[in-house]
Amino acid sequence: MKIGEKIKELRTEKALSQAELGKAIGVSQKAIDYWERSVNEPKIGYVMTLVEFFQISYDEFFADIEKPIIEKN
Repeated sequence: MKIGEKIKELRTEKALSQAELGKAIGVSQKAIDYWERSVNEPKIGYVMTLVEFFQISYDEFFADIEKPIIEKN
C-alpha cells in the first residue's frame, strides 16, 4: 500500500470528503487529491497532523506502507 492509499482508506473510514479532511488539517482539497493519487506525498509535518487527526500511532500509519526500493548503481 502507498501512503496515498492509506490516507484515502483512513478518510473513507471516517466518511470524510477530501475537502473536509483538507479543512480539518489545513490543506486544500487538491492537496488531499494529489496525495491519494500518489502525485506527491505529504511532508512529514502533515503526516504528523494526519496521525493525530485520525488518532492512530505512527506504527499503525506506516504498518502496511510499501518501503521504497533503493536502486544500486
